Amino acid sequence: MTDALRAAADTMHAVRDRCVWTQQITHRDLIPYLVEESAELIDAVEDGSRADLREELGDLLWQVLFHAEIASRDPEDPFDIDDVARGLTDKMVRRHPHVFGDAVARTPEEVLVLWNAAKAAEKSTRTSVLDGVSERMPSLALAQKLLGKAASVGASPQVVERAERDETRVGPSQTEAELGDALLALVTTARANGWDAERALRERLRGLEDEIRATESTL
Repeated sequence: MTDALRAAADTMHAVRDRCVWTQQITHRDLIPYLVEESAELIDAVEDGSRADLREELGDLLWQVLFHAEIASRDPEDPFDIDDVARGLTDKMVRRHPHVFGDAVARTPEEVLVLWNAAKAAEKSTRTSVLDGVSERMPSLALAQKLLGKAASVGASPQVVERAERDETRVGPSQTEAELGDALLALVTTARANGWDAERALRERLRGLEDEIRATESTL
């Protein structure tokens, strides 16, 4: 670990030792802050300055250090930030055999094949492609993820055909279920074109926010 990262870890350790608020925080207590900091980092990537990006990366790193510090004090199964870093390094070396081994990958598609093969070997106890997919993902992002998983097991034709059929339906949705079908159809279109449905909506919402502010300024 570099001197700067070690200093950050040591700072977190001191805060945990001496700050009465921090001492009471658990992994579960940190979840809202992790969600918030992740969202702020996305904002910085998509619509912020370099300074914003640097700051938000630091804030997210603090969350990682915080969780690792809490974990280091677990009486039954402790681990610290060094253990986290070692585990990450080992995993990335395994998943990049074309970088650290003898495998060859000349295209992004070939890299993905190697990555998925290494991941499958690591997760050999999983019984479904859905294992490990978080249901807490935003709904549009989850829909896009599930369409990809469906395609990977050959289940996509029925799903995609239904979605494409829904997409061509004329007129507004009449029920909430029909609205769900229409949204899935839009995500199918996004995936087919290599678009990020979640990002597309976020960016359009930013435009809507600008429109609202512009309207407010005239009132």
